[in-house]
Order: sequence, then structure tokens, then C-alpha cells
Amino acid sequence: MSAAAQGLVRLPVWRARFVLAVLALAFGVLGARSVYLQALKTDFLQGKGDARYSRVIEVPATRGRILDRNGDALAVSTPVQSIWAIPSDVELSREQRRKLAALLGMEPADLSRKLADAASRDFLYLKRQVPPETAHNIATLAVPGVYQHPEYRRYYPGGEVTAHVLGFTGVDDRGQEGVELAHEATLAGKPGSRRVIKDRLGHIVEDVESIRAAQDGVDLQLSIDGKLQSLAYGALKGAVEASRARAGGIVAIDVRSGEILALANVPSFNPNNRAKVTGAQVRNRVITDLFEPGSTLKPFTIALALESGRFAASTRIATAPGTLAIGGYTIRDVHPAASLSLAQVVQKSSNVGAAKIALALPREAMWDLFRRVGFGTAPALGFPGAAAGKLHPYRSWKPVEQATMAYGHGISLSLVQLARAYTLFARDGELVPLSLVKTGAVAGGEKVISTETARAVRAMLELAVQPGGTAPRARISGWRVAGKTGTAHKQENGGYAADRYIASFVGFAPASDPRLVIAVMIDEPGAGHYYGGTVAAPVFAQVMQGALRLMGVPHDAPLDPVLMPDEADEAREST
Repeated sequence: MSAAAQGLVRLPVWRARFVLAVLALAFGVLGARSVYLQALKTDFLQGKGDARYSRVIEVPATRGRILDRNGDALAVSTPVQSIWAIPSDVELSREQRRKLAALLGMEPADLSRKLADAASRDFLYLKRQVPPETAHNIATLAVPGVYQHPEYRRYYPGGEVTAHVLGFTGVDDRGQEGVELAHEATLAGKPGSRRVIKDRLGHIVEDVESIRAAQDGVDLQLSIDGKLQSLAYGALKGAVEASRARAGGIVAIDVRSGEILALANVPSFNPNNRAKVTGAQVRNRVITDLFEPGSTLKPFTIALALESGRFAASTRIATAPGTLAIGGYTIRDVHPAASLSLAQVVQKSSNVGAAKIALALPREAMWDLFRRVGFGTAPALGFPGAAAGKLHPYRSWKPVEQATMAYGHGISLSLVQLARAYTLFARDGELVPLSLVKTGAVAGGEKVISTETARAVRAMLELAVQPGGTAPRARISGWRVAGKTGTAHKQENGGYAADRYIASFVGFAPASDPRLVIAVMIDEPGAGHYYGGTVAAPVFAQVMQGALRLMGVPHDAPLDPVLMPDEADEAREST
């Protein structure tokens, strides 16, 4: 035997067979496990795979549009992107950090700090509601860990003109003010969902299935007329600026349907850019703010007197010497007269005359009329924050309180409440319900006073805007106008400020067949003028004339130029 042959070691046969058996057993175990997981326990691997790549994403619903009565868009939703990140996955070069920060509108250091502060979180919004072009530029940076998802952002074409009517939505596209909040349930819709497969970079590589279809919001058509709204806002803004006033409000109501055709406030705000908006700008003063209406309440006292049967339009009231002392208080007329008829009490705006008439009437009857025309009750507009006003129970009234309420002191209400109350005279004694949603139908009113009384007061209100009345500046060419001025001292520290006023005017036209009621309020006018007939009445005239033309209302007066009175002839109304 050779040496080479002697060096070979022959292994036992059982060892090779043992190794083979072990390998066969291992493969058998792996095969069994594979069969178990893939054939019997499929949900385990499926769950692991889904956890890594399958995602259920929300499909946003498109918010319903808000339209004016003519179908023009007042609020629409536009597609945007929100940028989010998984902070631990974000990998940024210095150049990427600079570019991303610039696109997000922040400093690179602020971006780094924001990511570092949220390092332990799996989700972080970098910026919400980014315009599509900006989102595209961010996507081209291809930053790991930075993703996008679609959302909608509300856009308001009218800007500050319609801001107080529409309100606005928040970053989550939910209504926060105005109509957007009041009609959130129908405007919002319901988001859907779908299952997708994403790769490790977060990109959708397969749309697996739709789980629930999105239900878009329902469009809402308001009663607002876009053209009239612009006219009203422009006229009000011009008057507030010209009189250097603190604020102002205006509302226009269709007498037949009760629809609000225009509602505006100054100051206003741009709902598309609310970065520097203040609380004073957001307040819808027409609906939420209360004020003492002053002499605009005198027609209701006169109406109650006529309804009692104890007075007629020609009944004379002794108003000399132009003052009336009650319980330590003195009521004064700006322009004293020996005596005035009921019609002249309205025309000349006599505080003494109105107070004497009120004191001759039961306080319960006076309170009941005020209550029935809506004072002390929030208007049923479904509008957030609508104020009820302040109307004290008649049992607590002292004689001086009953007397001063006759000319609008000691009672508080909103401008929309006052405007609605005047439909009583425009609708032959009926109080019309209001609506901010288009109805397109004649509204049924509640009969509060007789047709005869309503028409008698309407005639007195027409006298008030003629030469010799308190509001000749409310007249317009081509249509007869009826209305009443108000000038009230503002409340201050439990009393009344000596030199701060609320100037107002409420009226309707055409007087022969009223179609529109417009109320105007100017808060703290300056520039040397503060009477309602000087400050508020011209706004009424400008808006009413434009509105009647837009509506195509037939003329009931000659198209002669309206001659404006001298300022000295206008200062006839009381405070």
C-alpha cells in the first residue's frame, strides 16, 4: 500500500446520512412553515406587508359653493397641497434646506428647529394649504421624509365686500364665522377613503380599492345680490371715511320676500388673507351689535297711539316750551314749538311730543308692540351671534323710562332688527320674516297693526324726508321715499356721552308701493357732523336709488333733480 493511500481516512457512512437527514429536516421545517404562513396563516404576512406599504388615505370632499341670488360665486374651494414630514426620515443637504425653507416661507434655522423639536414624532405639518405651483417646486427637491397630501382652500372673490355675510373657514376647511359656520353641515360634505400601496419614499404605486366615496358638499344660494352688495359696501365705506366715523353698518331687505339683499359693515377684512385681522374688523355689527336707535323708534309710538283710537294724525300735542321734566330728568326738543300734530311729531322729530304721547298710553301696550315687532328677540336668521337686544319687562318701567323709550332711549337693538321692524309700515301692518337664503317667493307676514295705521304712519314718514322734515337728503329722483332719522348719544359709564353719537336712518321706497327697506347706522361720526339726516340719510339715498334701478322698479315720482338743503336747514332732529 502506498503512502498516499495510507493518508486517506474513510468516514463512517452514518455521518453523511446524518448530515443529509438534518438538511432534509431543516428544509422540511422551512417548507412546513412556508405552507403554514402562505396557505393557512395568510393574515400574518398580509398584515406585515400592509403595515409597511398599505395605507388608507382620506379622500377630501369638495366644500359646496356659496352663490348669490343670481348664481354668481361668492365662495369656492380651490385645490391646494399640505406639506408634511416624518422628522426622523428627513435628510436635507444645506442647499435643499435653504430652498425648502424659502418655499415654506421660513428661515432655514427655523425649519431645522421645527424638525428637531418634533424628532420623536411620526407626523409633522411643515405648512398647510400650499399653492399647487409651490407644492410642485417642493416636490422637485425630492427630499426624503417630506411628503404632500391634497386639501382644499376657500377662496372669496368678493373679498372685504362680502366678508361679514360669508364669514370664513379655518385651515381644516371648516366654517368658523358667518354663513360658512351657520351652514357647515350642508356645505362641508363627507370625506371618503381609499386603500393604496406606497413605496418606501411615500409615493403611491398602486391604487388598491375605494373604501368609501367622498360626498361633496351642497351648494348654497343666498338672498344676497352681488351688485347691490358692492354698491352698499362702497357707499357705506365712503361715508365712514368722509365722516371720520368709528364704524358703520347697512342692511337692505326685500319687502315682499323678506330676503336680505345686502348686508355690509365697515371696518371689514379680507377673508382670503387674515394674517393681521382684528376682532373689530370681524364683528358683524349689523347683526351682533346693539345700540339705542334714537328717533327711528318714534313711528312705533305714533302707530300705537293711532291703534288706541285716542289719537288721530291731526291730533295736536302741546310741546311748549320745548322741555318736559319727569322725575328729575328733563326731555328737550332741538327746535321747540308751541304745539305739533302727530304727523308733525314724526316730521319734526319732537322728543317732547313723543314722550307725552307715550305717557298717555298703557305701558303694557307699548311693551307688547315692541315685543311683537321683534325687539328683545334674536332674529331667526340662523346666523351665529345674532343679538336679541334689550327690552326690559314693562312692570319695571318708571314714567321717565316709558317716556324716553318713545324716542329710542333706554332700549337697545341691532340694525337688522330695526330694519325688519320697518317692514311693518312698508307691508301695510305686516311684519315679514327675514331670510339670508334665496326663497324667490312672497313671504307671509304676521299682522301686527291695521292697514290704516300702517298707511297713516307711512304718510308721516314721507313727510319726514321732504323739505321741513329731518331727512331731505334721503330723497331720490324718480321715486317717493319714506323714512326716519335717528341721532342718539352713546352710552358711557352708566350715562350718556356728551359728544359721541350714533347716527342712523331707516326708510323704504317707493312710498306708493314699497319694495325695499334700507337701514343705515354710522357709529361716532366726526368731521363736525353727527345728525342722522346729514350723515346716514345720504348713504340710504345713494344705495336706494341704485337698488331700484337694478331691480327695475317703476317710477312713482318725476325724474327731476333733487335739490339738497343747506346744512342749517337740516339740523332739526333731536338727540
